[in-house]
Amino acid sequence: MKPVTLKEIADQLNISVTTVSKALKDYPDISKKTKALVKELAQTLNYKPNAFAVNLRTKESKTIGLIIPEIVHHFFSSVIKGIVAQAEKKGYLVIILQSNESYELEKKQIQLLLRQRVDGILISLANGTADYNHLTDVLAQDKPLVMFDKIAKIVKCSKVIIDDRKAAYAATQHLIDTGCKRIAHFRGALLPQNSIDRFLGYKKALLDNNMPYDPSLVYICECGDNSFEEGKMNARQLLKDHNDVDGIFINTDLVAIGAITEFNEQGVKIPEDISIVGFSNWFMSSVISPTLTTIDQPGYQMGKAAFKQLYKEMQQVKNKEPIVYESIVLKTELVKRQSTKEVLLGEG
Repeated sequence: MKPVTLKEIADQLNISVTTVSKALKDYPDISKKTKALVKELAQTLNYKPNAFAVNLRTKESKTIGLIIPEIVHHFFSSVIKGIVAQAEKKGYLVIILQSNESYELEKKQIQLLLRQRVDGILISLANGTADYNHLTDVLAQDKPLVMFDKIAKIVKCSKVIIDDRKAAYAATQHLIDTGCKRIAHFRGALLPQNSIDRFLGYKKALLDNNMPYDPSLVYICECGDNSFEEGKMNARQLLKDHNDVDGIFINTDLVAIGAITEFNEQGVKIPEDISIVGFSNWFMSSVISPTLTTIDQPGYQMGKAAFKQLYKEMQQVKNKEPIVYESIVLKTELVKRQSTKEVLLGEG
């Protein structure tokens, strides 16, 4: 069936299209009787406003773009839920795109969203992103852009993050407080800012406790995907390289669970032989054996905060006000489980 038009409603009621339009929008200069007749007929005919025409008139698409590295990741799925929940409250549709950690794909997706005339863009950068011209293109068009989790500090826009250095410091300090003397770090890829900051937090905790920093104890995620297999591989290599390591701070829970699985298979006792702290508090962290001590990363809250900031900036654009950039830092906490020992008496 063809969509019902305002003209069809007007013809049936023998009134003007303008009167129908005003009645549907509750204009005060239209009588209650006319409004009731128009709305009743519109409902009977299943009239739906022409979204395209509305968008042209209001210069809003009521859609936003969301680009994330991967959808299936527990943290990002939580972020999506937070964004969508807030977007629905404000009547926005969310176009979700996955960059697969690819800079080239991320660039194409930005251009696609701009062609779709989205009202704003939310993005967590791909590991491979080192050039930011595609992001400055967004800002040059006065299009609100909010970055979250994996960000670029040099891009001038709003950001929603955690204090990765502080969280990594707390994770490493916990290992030290429980008696670990030789602590390794399974870090993410070299480029993402959060991977850099977690490494720096780990390193600072060692130095602040007068423990030497040994670069041979840092295992870089060569594949760039922070995978379960990467955790198994790094754990296997660690056992070959260093038989004196008694603690590991690992960049993400999925990698940590891979390491725990490998150690279990190799007969390495956790935490008696090696203590492990992960990052993100994925639900699997509480069901793996032993359960994983980790940093709780508030994905849902990050998604909510990211959309709220984007919405604020979209309203500023709509009202022809200057966009006010903000940096929002969410709190994290250490969740202690079985993969680490009890804190030594008088420590921590």
